[in-house]
Amino acid sequence: MAYSSSFSSHNWSYDVFPSFSGGDVRKTFMSHFLKELDRKLIIAFKDNEIKKSRSLDPELTKAIKDSRIAVVIFSTNYASSSWCLNELLEIVKCKEECGQVVIPVFYGLDPSHVRKQTGDFGKIFNKTCQNKTEDKIIRWREALTGVANIFGYHSVTWANEAKMVEEIADDVLDKLNLSPSDEFEDFVGIEDHIREMSSLLHLDSKEVKMVGIWGPSGIGKTTIARALFSRLSRRFQNSVFIDKVFISKSMEVHRGANLCDYNMKLHLQRAFLAEVLDKRDIKIDHIGAVGKMLRHRKALIFIDDLDDQDVLEALAGRIQWFGSGSRIIVVTKDKHLLRAHGIDHIYEVSLPSYKLAVEMFCRYAFRKSSPPDGFAKLASEVVLRAGSLPLGLNVLGSSLRGRDVEDWPDMLPRLRNGLDGKIGRTLRVSYNGLNNKKDEAIFRHIACLFNGKEVDHIKMMLADSDLDVHIGLKNLVDKSLVHVREDNVVMHSLLQEMGEEIVHSQSDEPGEREFLIDSKDICHVFENNTGTKKVLGIALNMDTIKTLHVYENAFRRMCNLRFLEFDSQSHYMLGRAGQSHLPENFSYLPSSLKLLCWYGYPMRCMPSKFCPENLVMLKMRISMLEKLWEGVVLLPCLKEINLWGSSNLKVIPDLSKATNLERLYLGLCSSLLELSSSVRDLKKLRVLLMNLCVKVETIPAGIYLNSLVHLDLEGCSRFKTFPEIAEQDLTHTNLKSEKLREVVHKVCSCSKL
Repeated sequence: MAYSSSFSSHNWSYDVFPSFSGGDVRKTFMSHFLKELDRKLIIAFKDNEIKKSRSLDPELTKAIKDSRIAVVIFSTNYASSSWCLNELLEIVKCKEECGQVVIPVFYGLDPSHVRKQTGDFGKIFNKTCQNKTEDKIIRWREALTGVANIFGYHSVTWANEAKMVEEIADDVLDKLNLSPSDEFEDFVGIEDHIREMSSLLHLDSKEVKMVGIWGPSGIGKTTIARALFSRLSRRFQNSVFIDKVFISKSMEVHRGANLCDYNMKLHLQRAFLAEVLDKRDIKIDHIGAVGKMLRHRKALIFIDDLDDQDVLEALAGRIQWFGSGSRIIVVTKDKHLLRAHGIDHIYEVSLPSYKLAVEMFCRYAFRKSSPPDGFAKLASEVVLRAGSLPLGLNVLGSSLRGRDVEDWPDMLPRLRNGLDGKIGRTLRVSYNGLNNKKDEAIFRHIACLFNGKEVDHIKMMLADSDLDVHIGLKNLVDKSLVHVREDNVVMHSLLQEMGEEIVHSQSDEPGEREFLIDSKDICHVFENNTGTKKVLGIALNMDTIKTLHVYENAFRRMCNLRFLEFDSQSHYMLGRAGQSHLPENFSYLPSSLKLLCWYGYPMRCMPSKFCPENLVMLKMRISMLEKLWEGVVLLPCLKEINLWGSSNLKVIPDLSKATNLERLYLGLCSSLLELSSSVRDLKKLRVLLMNLCVKVETIPAGIYLNSLVHLDLEGCSRFKTFPEIAEQDLTHTNLKSEKLREVVHKVCSCSKL
């Protein structure tokens, strides 16, 4: 479909013609004013310091006539120039004959001096009038008086020039009827988005440019695009906004065909040209016709909600198809579509700040910018629930509008316990658009287990899963389903919730789902032994339960379990988190486990039949373990062991086969007597934390520490001797003890410390 802003029948080339004395204001007021107009996408005539004669250049005369608004900046030396005064005559003529709007700005002088031609302004004016005809002088005086009588802006009354410039630019917007319409008024921050886009569009350039708008579902991409279209369309000879409805209707003629089909592509181009040129009888017989019909036209093309590369190829295959100065803006959730088409200028739409999100929600819920008395805390909770996603703020705000404050506590649990249907349907489109079972599986893994985890951690955990995790993560980022921030993969809370609901919908029986994350479901599966081979991961926050009773053979039926995480946010000894209870004859954990995290593990030893050869990470914080296992165990994949706070632990097993171990956390293992001599074989060990291991006296001689970068022996009060340290790597130590003088002497020689 196509639509544009409505103007009078006059064919305006410019929004603003500025009339000013260059010597007074070009490098001060005018530079700031023109920049602000550009940021607001207002078209101003720029004289580019053209050489001025006594009479007006025909180009300037035309520019004045073709401008909707004239902004006249009166300064002390304005009247020193016959050129400026003649410009003013032309402006007054256009005001009278074609309704041109005039805005006077009095910069550093009294408006009455202009109105009456007195003071320094009057003296300079009188000097300019010398040797001029009486008729010319009278006309100049009448123009000065007439324009000075129009309500305008007086710089002396403004303490801040930047504020005045912004106010004048906003006034121009209002007079152009370009201020955000009611359609966009609730989308707080729309002007910020328009300002960012203006820097990418380079509207002064005559080059043809393609620009992308990229972001996740529900973040406001289409709203931004429509506001931009409304603001920009007047600048172009032809303008069209192509949405998903247009594409669908255009393809109905050839149902069953795809866009690789030549006839289908030809039909889509025919419909596209009909919209751009506003003609219904377009006839084309080959794909190149778009270029022939548009290459001499300055066109503005918006393609919204793009999810098909072939659509983009059909509608905007090459920049050579469009005339000088054309702009093609493509709106999509999939960054790869933009890059594949060679679109490098991409605006990523980010979530609004918390402050803007609260204001946005209040616009939807209360029709005002801030919450009424008594609603502030409730409004904050809803904003957090929506994760600041504009779609969520819209839907939730609208659903709560008109409700009494007493009703909100009853409404909020509904909002907490499930996605609103409209939000869920919108977000689900992105997931369904993956079109790849492996990418969908990675999405579900992140939603249920790995949100907020490091990229390397996720790759390590899914390395042998046949999911092509490296390219899969890139695809999820391109489709705005996840973001990578400081090497961590972050999924929006509403997308995470959608992923959890997708897994929940796999079966009414929890034990038949891929992932178990709900505490009630997990307790049900373990207490009733209903787990199956379909379960890949379990994540339980131990802080949310009192006790977890695990059936003797609960894990035997979950033979494909890869991730088991019973964790707690508590950094204290048992008491705050729930406790797990295992039968005495508990002897089995799946050998498929890659992640084993069990806060407060209640047994003295790991299950006798457990084969940890696939383990990547073993975290048994604050456990009751006295030892891990007997003998030498193959541990080729193991990267981390964390036994922090296991106060009963007495020995570390032989780790000679853990050749890839990088991190060993033994802090607060207060019963530990010594490190195994096998530690000397850990050639990749980077982190060794043994703080408050109060009974350990030494580290085995001959230990290989060339990879060690972080060493913590704080509180190891019995420590006496320490091996030589490779000075090229160690960067962090924590050595607080009176008896660690020898260690300190050796450590202090490390150049990177």
